[in-house]
Amino acid sequence: MLNTFHFSLFIFDFTLFTFSYHNQITTNLENMKRKPHNDKGRRDFLKTAGLGGLGLGAMAIAPYENQLEYLTSKVNRNSSPSELRITDLRIAEIGGVIFRTPIVRIDTNQGISGYGDVRDGAAKEYALMLKSRILGENPCNVEKIFKLIKQFANHGRLGGGVSGVETALWDLAGKAYGVPVYQLLGGKYRDRVRVYADTEVVADPHEYARLMKRTRVDKGYTSLKMDLGMELISRVGGSDVLVNTHAHVPYGDRRLQSQYSPRQGEYGQIKHPFTRVQITEKGLDLFEEYVRVMRETVGYEVQLGIDHTGHFDKNEAIKLCRRMEKYTLAYMEDLIPWFYFDDWRDITEATTTPTMTGEDIFGLEGFKELIDKRAVNLVHPDLGSAGGILETKRIVDYAAENGIASNLHYAGSPLGMLASVHAAAACQYIGVLEHHSVDEPDFDNLITGIEKPLVQNGYINVPEAPGLGAEPVYEMLQKYLIEGEELFAPTPEWNQIRSWDRTWS
Repeated sequence: MLNTFHFSLFIFDFTLFTFSYHNQITTNLENMKRKPHNDKGRRDFLKTAGLGGLGLGAMAIAPYENQLEYLTSKVNRNSSPSELRITDLRIAEIGGVIFRTPIVRIDTNQGISGYGDVRDGAAKEYALMLKSRILGENPCNVEKIFKLIKQFANHGRLGGGVSGVETALWDLAGKAYGVPVYQLLGGKYRDRVRVYADTEVVADPHEYARLMKRTRVDKGYTSLKMDLGMELISRVGGSDVLVNTHAHVPYGDRRLQSQYSPRQGEYGQIKHPFTRVQITEKGLDLFEEYVRVMRETVGYEVQLGIDHTGHFDKNEAIKLCRRMEKYTLAYMEDLIPWFYFDDWRDITEATTTPTMTGEDIFGLEGFKELIDKRAVNLVHPDLGSAGGILETKRIVDYAAENGIASNLHYAGSPLGMLASVHAAAACQYIGVLEHHSVDEPDFDNLITGIEKPLVQNGYINVPEAPGLGAEPVYEMLQKYLIEGEELFAPTPEWNQIRSWDRTWS
């Protein structure tokens, strides 16, 4: 044990050493401009340091450039955030492995880039038109930029441009500060996010159920969503499962067209209350058969929801929801358009089957009436339409404050999915996140820098790397590039603002 004299002598020696070391470092820094850089010496020095063999004294007598590199080895070199500026915005539009999705890349003056999705099925121009509004801005000022550009968004795919840009800004901010995006949102509530698996329709109910069991449940998914709509019922059940289809089909064919038909005047473009299509008792029986067989096959421990039911009014929705009550569904999704708030409330109050909508709503303002009226049991924002990462968190938090649960819709690239994971991680109350590309083996290969497979036993681990936590693989983007498109081609034609944007006088 040191006595007082020895302890004092130790402090004196250490002080002299520190003073000498400081002077040595100062001298070496002054000599930096006058001495050639010794790469071999630097490598040897850092190797020794990395092996734990470098003490304070050894560092003091090491070559000056090695001292400097060692002392700054923990410093974030990604950027100087306060001086970061946006210099470019480019697009790579891909498909095949996912729905057609424009991926936005925002470049900066410090060599780092951020990525986000323009929502699947949206036009790349929704993002490109924003370029002139954000050039020269500091991407770390995410909320400021969002407020500059949010007026150019609307519901559905029209929110895709603003949402994709906002996501890319968060990716940049995280990289600039060297932290994952969730940390910039206030931290995380969970280390992994549960995923629900969507699926394509199969006409035979038994084959459909076996497919879901084999490709989803047996691979660890504990939450599933069935696509089960009137088009399928019409095709399988014949002419007496639906009433009044003749108004929406050509040349006397009683089978309904797709609810996603793009042509005006067709069934898919007619809002639900105006189709006047009704489901017969036989039709309800057929709907029920699909769900009954699915439950018998996958069991009741698996969460099961239903989507894509078709275009009918609230009365038909109530009939269908009541018929499904015995199967304890997690939700019936998008039974009618989201903006019929009072009709949604009527449906919700008439059944014990949970109701859910929201994938096409932009912004918290769009969700407020739905939530305030308690019109549904769950809201279902899609980050690619809702306004991006922070706006999605605001929506989920507001719903939770009002006793409404939330799931997250997503059907774009793995970059947008990871953005959704960060948003979900930062929310106290969240359910499940959609995965719409379960059967695509190249889905994970679109990104690098993250643990794979992306989904493990029905969950995605929250990334810990800076930004979104992954980077796109350009070779894979090139492989799935939409024909006629270029990979992040220059976009100088979008550099200049051509309009007066202010919406007030």
